[in-house]
Amino acid sequence: MKTLLKRFLEDETGATAIEYGLIVAVLSLAIVGGVGRASNAIQFLFSDTNSKLANAFAEH
Repeated sequence: MKTLLKRFLEDETGATAIEYGLIVAVLSLAIVGGVGRASNAIQFLFSDTNSKLANAFAEH
């Protein structure tokens, strides 16, 4: 039993897969956050441009 426990504690075969999984999770969160911020910026850009165009056409 002691050798089985020692072998289990020294086994690191699954550690790499877990590390890659954590890296993928962090990158996914960063991408989702970045896309959300970019979407808000683009939406503001077009809404701001649209209102300026509407005001320009309304004045003439």
